[in-house]
Amino acid sequence: MGKVKRVYVEKKKDYAVKAKELLEELRQYLGLEIEDIRVLIRYDIENLSDASYQKALGTVFSEPPVDDVYEETFPCSENEVCFSVEFLPGQFDQRADSAEQCVKLLNEDEEAVIRSATTYVVKGNLTSEQLEEIKSYCINPVDSREAGEEKPDTLVMEFDEPEDVKIIEGFQGMEEGKLKELYDSLNLAMTFKDFLHIQNYFAGEEKRDPSMTEIRVLDTYWSDHCRHTTFSTELTNIEFQDGFYRAPLQDAYDQYMEDHKSIFAGRDDKFVCLMDMALMAMRRLKKDGMLDNMEESDEINACSIVVPVSIDGQEEEEWLISFKNETHNHPTEIEPFGGAATCLGGAIRDPLSGRSYVYQAMRVTGAADPTVSLKETLKGKLPQRKIVTGAAHGYSSYGNQIGLATGMVNEIYHPDYVAKRMEIGAVMGAAPRKNVVRENSDPGDIIILLGGRTGRDGCGGATGSSKVHTEESIETCGAEVQKGNPPTERKIQRLFRREEVSRLIKKCNDFGAGGVSVAIGELADGLTVNLDKVPKKYAGLDGTELAISESQERMAVVVDPKDVDKFLEYSAEENLEAVAVATVTEEPRLVLSWRGKEIVNLSRAFLDTNGAHQETEVYVEIPHRVESYFNRKDEAESFKEMCKNVLSDLNVCSQKGLVEMFDSSIGAATVTMPYGGKYQLTPIQTMIA
Repeated sequence: MGKVKRVYVEKKKDYAVKAKELLEELRQYLGLEIEDIRVLIRYDIENLSDASYQKALGTVFSEPPVDDVYEETFPCSENEVCFSVEFLPGQFDQRADSAEQCVKLLNEDEEAVIRSATTYVVKGNLTSEQLEEIKSYCINPVDSREAGEEKPDTLVMEFDEPEDVKIIEGFQGMEEGKLKELYDSLNLAMTFKDFLHIQNYFAGEEKRDPSMTEIRVLDTYWSDHCRHTTFSTELTNIEFQDGFYRAPLQDAYDQYMEDHKSIFAGRDDKFVCLMDMALMAMRRLKKDGMLDNMEESDEINACSIVVPVSIDGQEEEEWLISFKNETHNHPTEIEPFGGAATCLGGAIRDPLSGRSYVYQAMRVTGAADPTVSLKETLKGKLPQRKIVTGAAHGYSSYGNQIGLATGMVNEIYHPDYVAKRMEIGAVMGAAPRKNVVRENSDPGDIIILLGGRTGRDGCGGATGSSKVHTEESIETCGAEVQKGNPPTERKIQRLFRREEVSRLIKKCNDFGAGGVSVAIGELADGLTVNLDKVPKKYAGLDGTELAISESQERMAVVVDPKDVDKFLEYSAEENLEAVAVATVTEEPRLVLSWRGKEIVNLSRAFLDTNGAHQETEVYVEIPHRVESYFNRKDEAESFKEMCKNVLSDLNVCSQKGLVEMFDSSIGAATVTMPYGGKYQLTPIQTMIA
C-alpha cells in the first residue's frame, strides 16, 4: 500500500471513435497531414491493495471487450510523439472521482487516491510548431494543463494552511482616489458607485472596516447573475428613433406605461426598468384574474402552476408542474464542456430544489460558423468548432448521466455569435402538491447542507458571468466555471421524490449561484453560518472561498430542529453527505464564521438594497425595413442555385448528428410520474413533448 501504480486504457481500433473524430478534425480543421492519432486514459493509483487493483483493472478502469490495458507504460513507435493533459489543481475530475467510488465497492476499508489524465499519441512527421498547434487545440487553459510524463512518488496532495481573512484597513475613511485604486485592483463585478455605497454603509452604520470576504459576498449578492442588477437599472428619458417600425414600438411602450401607472398606483418604489417591462404582461394578467393556477410562495425556485391530474384514470389530485430555463453563455464560451453541462444541471436544480422531479428538457444554442478555418478564430477566444463540439458533449453527457430526455435540440448559426455564444437549457418537472411544503424559516430552524463538497471550481461564477471579459479571460477565469457531477444530483432527485423526505423540508435553495453566502443567505433574514462545518473536496480553502464557491449538486435545506436527525438518516440512505451548518436567528443579519471568528456580519436591510441605485438613459434605434424577397431586383441567381444555397446553409441543413448525441426518448401519450401512476397528456402536451 502507498506505491503509485499507473494504468493506460485505450479503445480497441474498431471502438476508438474519439480518436477517429479528433484525427478528422486535425486534418480538416487545422490542415495538418497526420497519419494517425491515439487517445488513452491514464490512471495513477495509490493506496489500493494488489488484490483490489487486479480486480479493478478489468472492471473499474476498463471494459475488456472494447479496451486494451497497459500497466506502467504502453507501446509507442519511433515516429509517434505523445503528450498528456490533466485538470488544473482544484478542478473537479469526475472520472477520477467515479473511479475512487467504484474501487471503494471492491474493499470498503481502503481509501484509494486516483488521478486521471488523457494521453494523446500523434503519428506523423510534425514540426515543433505543428505539435504546439495540436496541443493548443487539445488543451483548454481555463481548466487544463499539459501533464508531466514522469510518475509521481505520491498522489497525496499537501496544502498550505490558508491565512486568516484580511481586513481592509482604512476602508471606511479612504479618500476617493485611493478607493478607486482599490476597486480596480479587486476585479469586481459591481460598479464603483456600488463600492462607494459599501463605504458609506461601513462608515455610517457598522463604523468599522470590512473584511475581504464581506466585499466578495456583497459583489456576489449584487451581481447580475443573482439579482439581475442590469435589468433592474432605472430607465430614464426613453426616446424612439424615427422609422418604419416606430409606431408599433411606441404603442407597446405607451401600453406598458399605462399598465405600470395602474398596477403601481401610489407606489414610489416602483420604477421603469427592463425587468418590470418583462413582467408587466404577467402582472396585468394576474390583476385581471387570469393566473389563478400559478403557485405563489416566498420560496422562489422555478415557475410552477397547479394542475389537476388523473391518477390511473381514477382519483384526481393537484400536481405542481414546474418550468425553468438557464443560460450559460459565458461559462460555455470559455469552458465548453463544463459550461454546457452545468447549464443543464443549473436548469434542473431549480425545480429540483422546489421538490419537483424533472423529466423533460430542451436545448437551444447559438454559434458562429464552426466550419471556418482555425486561423479565423478571434484572439482570446476558443475556436468555434471546439466550442460547438465541446458544448454538445457536455450538455448531452450531463443529461444522459442523470437520465433526462432532451426532446428538442436546435443550434442556430449566425456571425454575431462569434463574440459570445448562446447556451440555453430548459426543463419541465412535476410533483404532487400534497408532498411540497412551503413554509417560512423560523428562529431556531436548522439549515442542512446536502450533496457535493466544496472546491475552488465555481468560485466567482455569479460575478464572473456579470463582468466585462477580455482576451485574458480564457487564461484567468477557470475557477468561475463549475464542474458538473450528475450522479450526485441524481441522488438528490431520488431523495426529494420520497414524500416522507419532501414533507420535512420547510424551504430549500440550491448552490448554483453565489455559494453558501447566497444559497443559505436567502433562506432567512437572520442567519449564523459555521463555515468550518462545510465539507471540502480538499484542504487549503480559505473562508472567502468557502463562502462563495458554487456547485450544481448542493442544496441548502431548512428543517425543524426535531427533524434534523431524521433528515440526515434519509440522506445517508441515498449515500448523500449532509451536515447541519447554519441556524436561523431573530436578528436580521447574515453572519458567517470561520475558525471561530466572524468574517461576515451584514444587516439584511443593507444586503437587500442590491447596491447603489443605477440609472441610464435610453435611445431606441428602429430597425430598417427588410426588403421583401419577392421585390428583389437581382434575378441573376437561378432557382436551382438558390435552392442549393438555402439547403447548404448551416441553419437549414440536417442537424441529425447533433441531435443523436442526446437521449430524446419520451412517452407518446402518457408520462409515468415518479411518485407512481400515469398522467394522461392532453393533445397540446403530447405535441410539446
